[in-house]
This record gives sequence, structure tokens and C-alpha cells, in this order.
Amino acid sequence: MNTEVDATHIAVIGMAGRFPGAVDLEQFWDNLAEGVESVRQLPAPEGGSHQPACGVLDEAEYFDCDYFGYAPREAMLIDPQHRLFMECAVEALEYAGEDPARYPGPIGVYGGASQSLYRETLRPYRDLLGGPSSFQMHLGSGSDFLTTRTSYQLNLRGPAVSVQTACSTSLVAIHQAVQALLAGECDIALAGGAGVQVPVYPGEYTEGGVLAADGHCRAFDAKASGMISGDGVGIVVLKRLSDAVAEGNTVHAVLLGTAVNNDGSAKIGFTAPSVAGQAEVMRTALELTEIEPDTVDYIEAHGTGTPLGDPIEIAALTEAYGNAATRSRTGWVGSVKTNIGHTDAAAGVAGFIKVVLALRNRQLPPSLNFDTPNPKIDFAASPFQVNTSLRDWDTDDRPRRAAVNSLGLGGTNAHAILEEAPDPGPVEASAPWQLVVVSARTESALAAARTRLAGHLDRHPDLALADVAWTTQAGRTEHPHRQSFVASSAAELVERLTEPAAERVDAIEDVKRPVVMVFPGQGGQRIGMARDLYRHVPVFRDGFDECAKLFAEQLGIDLRDVLYPEPGERDWAESELATMPVSHAAIFAVEHSLYRLWTHWGVEPDAVAGHSLGAYAAACAAGVFSLTDATAIVAERSRILGSLPEGAMLAVPLPEQAVAAILPVELSIAAINGPGQCVVSGPAEAIMDFARRMDGDGVDVRRLHIPSAAHSSLIEPRLPGFREFMNTMSCGDPRIPIVSDRTGVFLTAEQTGDRGYWTGHLRDTVRFGQTLSTMLERDNVTIVEAGPGHTLTTLAQRHPEFRDGQLAVPSLPHPSDPGSSLAHTLAAVGSLWSAGHGIDWANVHSGARRRRIPLPGYPFERTRFKVDPSADPPVAIEPSTAAAARSQASEAPVTGTEVAVAAVFQEILGVPAPGRQGHFFKLGGDSLLATQLTTWIRETYDVKVPISRVFRSPTVAALAELIDDDRTETETRR
Repeated sequence: MNTEVDATHIAVIGMAGRFPGAVDLEQFWDNLAEGVESVRQLPAPEGGSHQPACGVLDEAEYFDCDYFGYAPREAMLIDPQHRLFMECAVEALEYAGEDPARYPGPIGVYGGASQSLYRETLRPYRDLLGGPSSFQMHLGSGSDFLTTRTSYQLNLRGPAVSVQTACSTSLVAIHQAVQALLAGECDIALAGGAGVQVPVYPGEYTEGGVLAADGHCRAFDAKASGMISGDGVGIVVLKRLSDAVAEGNTVHAVLLGTAVNNDGSAKIGFTAPSVAGQAEVMRTALELTEIEPDTVDYIEAHGTGTPLGDPIEIAALTEAYGNAATRSRTGWVGSVKTNIGHTDAAAGVAGFIKVVLALRNRQLPPSLNFDTPNPKIDFAASPFQVNTSLRDWDTDDRPRRAAVNSLGLGGTNAHAILEEAPDPGPVEASAPWQLVVVSARTESALAAARTRLAGHLDRHPDLALADVAWTTQAGRTEHPHRQSFVASSAAELVERLTEPAAERVDAIEDVKRPVVMVFPGQGGQRIGMARDLYRHVPVFRDGFDECAKLFAEQLGIDLRDVLYPEPGERDWAESELATMPVSHAAIFAVEHSLYRLWTHWGVEPDAVAGHSLGAYAAACAAGVFSLTDATAIVAERSRILGSLPEGAMLAVPLPEQAVAAILPVELSIAAINGPGQCVVSGPAEAIMDFARRMDGDGVDVRRLHIPSAAHSSLIEPRLPGFREFMNTMSCGDPRIPIVSDRTGVFLTAEQTGDRGYWTGHLRDTVRFGQTLSTMLERDNVTIVEAGPGHTLTTLAQRHPEFRDGQLAVPSLPHPSDPGSSLAHTLAAVGSLWSAGHGIDWANVHSGARRRRIPLPGYPFERTRFKVDPSADPPVAIEPSTAAAARSQASEAPVTGTEVAVAAVFQEILGVPAPGRQGHFFKLGGDSLLATQLTTWIRETYDVKVPISRVFRSPTVAALAELIDDDRTETETRR
């Protein structure tokens, strides 16, 4: 296989399509491989002037207007071709694993649609649609707006070019996209076309015309009498092959070259095909690719099944690719039109997608309805034969190649030559746990997205879990309803995805979420702490190694030997970790490494705080202490605490005043972690006596896993020495605000540089409850605990000022939890992302090469926009069940004005009756529709409300209040 990357080669990295009998490309390939003719036989109309068959597109009337921000009434005016093209654009980008919101380069759109009859179909019913202007109706179906509307809705800033060459439109669009990529006009290009008629319009049959008399497309067959009309939409996503390989895209096929020309006048008539013109475009494409013609194994022909067109096309292929005598092997030819009919502007992309799927599956699907060759086709001289069965595509180790031919009525011909994708190379090793994220615009769509992904993984259990994770993280648009799942295998992920949701998944609010990173003190240390992070996360390992080296100089022991002992060294490690210096060092090293991990992964704290020992990790993170000085301070602090008489600490669930009133003189209040959450400290024997006394009084006290009397009077004799030591340390200004656990408020630069502050910190009571109060003053604050255990997270969640919208997330499991530290940290990442925090996903994967792979697309929740002139009413909007349920769940209007405003929102926008907080623009309104709204206000209430005020008061309740206030003011003036 050819593995070289040519600068002129273009990768096909994504696809999407809706074709008769196929809602997606997986079903499309199954139909092709199984030889399914997806043509629907229609009842003969009166007069018998219509073809009795058509390739009908299921649910062509359906569209998820909410996803694209359209009001139903406005969406009704948009041609179904445009609606489906937009949905396919989303699906194709998802298939490619590209999120346009995060892609750094320009993305172009090239495409065209068939002649639209939709506007004329709607015109008699304008009154039923709210009386739209001619301009509004033109905007909805004008062919000029197919690509620009798509670019607008998806915020694509590359070229948006509409193509109109009749039946060859979509392959010409692919050619133009290729040229734009090679010229550097865009870095990704979407190309395709749409050919859909609503209501179904099979075409007028006339004897001797282009439509088949018997309702079957019989390309190249002696019985061929013409083509079958069909509906379809298709889009492919293209990128320069070198970029696709470098950026980890799945390459489904490679475009070696494309060409476009026109027949000119060298033919019998304007609508007739030309052997010379077709052969010339084929030769041009072959010359561009610099390949031998007989290396092209298959031609996806235009193949309409017309008695005139088929022989001309085969003659042109023979002229361009050589006759049977000059080729070394037989080539094959077929036509997708025998499966789905002629999809007009989508015909070229339908054939193109068929070829890509065939290359990927290494099989040639059959061309249908072929029994006896058309006698006007000289297959004996031609190098090609019609492929009539599913055939394994064997090539004797040379690359599989195919071409797509597309011919436009009027003479514009297009030819594209493709090759199978290069070997993607081996999958890189990955961590045993992966984080998969899922999002959607609604809670019901989120549930559907989970189900789709689970089903896909169940069918494809061999997918690399790291690639699944990377694609969901970096290759999907991030929507407001979010969930995340940590798993170590595809089977486990399926189980997680299909578990019932534990609670409602509310949409994240578009607000700033400040992050406060908090660092706990002693008590959470254990052997194996953060082991999986050390093994699998380089940034954590590098930070820990740096700390271990510095502490080895201070303490003469390697922390790695203690926390991650070899077999047989466990007892020794336990005894070492029980010492004050080693436990101090281990906790600081883990906390500092977690800080590095979080910032590397994109979570930058807006403030930091520490609890006791954790304050030094916080100060180091803020830049007050260098890492060298911080480790020296921690080592010195541990020596002081380790040299004290035997001490202990006791958690007492009583308020500070109550504890102070009963506390023996030899004991001290070491920490106040919240209302009724005190910790006392002092000599071990006095602590035990006090504990027995509390037990006798029915107070549920708990001894802490800290073998010292921290923050007690026992420390006071050592304070002068610690002050002298601190005088040798350098203190810088904090680059991140610090909330003090000594004062409970933000530290000033003067305080952080005061050695006296840090000396007093060793002795004074930790007032972390007040620290939390300061943090929780901010709405939507997220507290990230960067250390072992859940202590500070739990304190935050139990704090009386902790409220809805605030979040507290631990980084590591509880010391008693045997689960993986990596799995726990990834779950924390998922919690932050689900709450709306940005994550640097590339750094989460430590820069490892990951692939963007095809996964199920967005589960659109479609509204039906019914158009049936024979029905009553002839046009109707039938909202999806999910949309109706969301509307009914909102608070109902109260006042008479609110009821009236809600009713006019419903009338103008075509939505279910909105509640008081129904937002005109979020329901799909725009400035044009707002003009109708202001006109209604003036005519109904004799109040002039400019559009600018509608923008400021867009909800039912707000606009009703504005109207009532203006009416009152007007009446007062009168």
C-alpha cells in the first residue's frame, strides 16, 4: 500500500447522508451490499402522467429547528433541502471528529440544491403561515442561501459557495472544495448537495422521455427505458491529507485528483451528453493523478439508465481508460441510481459516498437490474463490465482505486479519482482508564445520545477506548446538557452509559465559574496514594519526582520508595509514612503535583487556600514560595511537630464557644472547620481524657489520624526558632489570590511576605470555616480539592453557605477507597466539564497521538413540517414530544397581558404556548419576526415599542410588564 503523503492529495475524513431507505450511512452501505432497491412504488395518479415510482426520502419533512435556533414558523419557510443539508453538515463534521467551534482554521462549504418547488407549494397558504413577506419566503428557499445559511448556523468562516450545474452539482462542489483546500482558502471543506421535493414529486412521465416506464432504473441494460426520480442529501468533509494524518483524523479514502469541464457545442443538442467532453474530463483527472488508467478498478458511473446516455458514457470511459486489449485487468462499473434513483443535485455525492464506503469495506456492491447488456454498448471492446454481485475487492497488494463520474444536464462534467486510505499505523498505548463525555441541547437528547453511543460500542467493541474518549472530548460540539463517564473497557462504558441517570441533568448556565483550589492538611496519607497518576500522567510524575528529589536532600529518604514500595517493603514503608517528616513531605508532594496536573489540564485557579499544612502548598502554587523553599519549610515544620511531646487531635462536633467553655487548659482549639465542627489538640493523654468525658456526655467525638499536637500550646516554645528559619526563606508577592486559613479572608501581599504571619500560622487556630465563607461569597464558585481524600470537599458541601450552582470536587479517592486514583481524577475532570469549565483535552492525553473516529451523530429532536395540499389543514407544524414537554413544564402566564403576549409568540414563531420565561429570540425569533411583534403591540395596545426594547425585554413576562408600564404612562399623560 502506498503510504507516502502527496501534497496534492485530499483526505475524506467525514461523511453524512440521507438516502431512500437509509437514515444514515451504515444503513446505506447495508442496502448497497445487499442489493436493495430502495425505490417506492407509488399509486398511479389520475391521468397517469406521473412516473409510478420514486426514491422517497423518509421523514424529509422533519427538522430539529430548536437545534439551529429557528422558530417553527420560520423553519416552515425553509426548503427541506436546506434543512436537511444543515443537519447533514452537523453529522458530517461529527463523523470527522471536528468541532467547528474549536477548529482553528477556516472551514468552507461548497454545495448546491435541486430546483425548488417548495416556495410555490407554500404560496397559497401564506395566511396559514402568519403572512410572511415575499422576501422571507425567498430567504427560505433561494438556492443562493444553501451554503451561506449553513455557514451562518455553524459559524464556519471559510468560503461558502453555492454550485448549480444540474445533475453534476455535488461532484462539481467536491472539485471546487478540493481546489480551495489546495489553494489554502480553507483548511476543512464540506462539499455536497441536496435533491429533495416535498411533497413527493416523482416527475412527469412522457413516452420516449428520460423517465423509466416500468419504475426501475436499469443502467446499461437492454431493457433500460430511463431514470427514476429520487430524493437524497449528502455531504463529505475534506482536508489536506498531510493535515489529516498529522491531526489524527480517520481517513476513509484519498482523493487523488478531480477535474471539471463542459461539452461545449460539440453534440447534437443542449441536453445531450457528449463522448468527447466526457472522455476529456476523465483524461484530465487521470493526468492530474499521474496514475495508470488500468490501476482504477471500479467506476461509479453517472448511469441514469437512459437508452442514449448509458452507451455514450461507456464509450467515453473506453476512450479515456483504454480498451479491453490495452488493459491488463478487467474493471467494473456500476450505478447507485439503480438503488435509490436519480437524486439530481445530490447524485454525484451519492456515488462518491458509495465509492468511499466500498473502499473502506473492500467490497464492490452490485449494480441492480442488469441482465442483458444494452446492444448499443460495446462491452467486448470496453475494459469495464457491470458488477452485478457483492464482490470482495482484491488487488494483489496494490492500492484499491476507483473513480466517480457525474454529468450535468447542459454539459458540465465532473470526474474524481479516489484511492483507499493509507494504513493509520499502530494505536499508541494509553492509560487504563478513559473519560468519555456526552452533551446535548436538551436532557432528552442527552439520554438518546448515551443510548446511541452505547449501541455503537456494543456493535464495535474493538474500538480503542482512548480514541472514543478523545473523539467525544475534542471532536464534538459542547452543548449545555452534559454528562461524563469513566471506564476501563468498552463493555464497562456501555454499562455506564445505559445506567439510569441518578438525577436530572440541568443545562449549564453561561456564566463565569471561578475556581478555588484548596489543599488539605494531614490525615489523608496512605501507601499507594496517587499511584495510577504517577504511573500514567507524565505531568504529575514530573512534579512528584521534582518534589521527591528536593525532599531527599532535606530528609534523606526517597518518597517514591515509601508511597510506591516494592513487594516485601510494605511494612517498612508503613512505618516511614507514620513519621511526621515523611507524611508531611508525601502530602505536600502529592498536592503540588495535583496543582501542576490541574493547571496543565486547563483548570487555572482564581484563588487558592490551604488547611494547615496545605497552606504551604497553596502559597507555593500562588508563587509566594519557590518549590525549593516550600519543601524546606515543610521539612522544617515536620521536624518541629515531630519533636513535640506525644500529642493527638480530636474532632468535636460542637460550636467554638461551647468547646472553649469546657476545654481543659492544656488543650487548644486547633481548627474550626465550620459551625459545630471543631478540632482540639494537645497532649495525647489529655486528649484521651477529654474524649472519654465527651463520650460520657453523649458527644460523638473522633480521633484524627494525626500523631501530633498541631496548632496547640505545645508548639509555642518552638516558635522563635521557626521564625529564625523563616527569615532565611524568600517570599514573593502572590500571583494568585490566597484565602487565609488563619484569618479566613484574602491575604494581602504584605501579609504573605511577613515571616511573622507564617510563624503564627504554625500555632494559631485554623479557621477554615471562615475561609469557606469567603470562598462561597462568589456565586457559581467551584472548589477543587487538590490533595488526598474528600475532607475539604465535604466541609464545603456541609457549610451552611454552600448553595445551588456551587460545586466542590475532590481530586483523589478517600483513603479507604481502593479505587484507581486516575479514574477518580478523571471523574473530577468530568464533573468540572459537566459544570461548564474548559478542559485542555490534548494535555489530558499527555500529548499522545489519538485518532478522531466515527461515532454516532447528534440525536436530533425533529418537528414535522407537514405539507400536504390534499390534507386539512394543508400545512401544519407538529412539534416533537420533547419540545412540547419542555414548553408545558414552564411557568404559565399569569396576567392578561402575559397570556396575550404568549399567544402572539406562539402565533409568530409557531411554537407550543410558551411560559412566562419564554424567550422570543431563544425560541427562534429574529429581527424580522420582531418587527411583526412590535406591529402587533402597536395595533393591539396603541403602544409604540421599538425593536431595541424587545431585545432588552425578550421574555413573555418582561415584555408584558413593558407593555403594561407604557400603557399606564400613556394613560397618565392623557
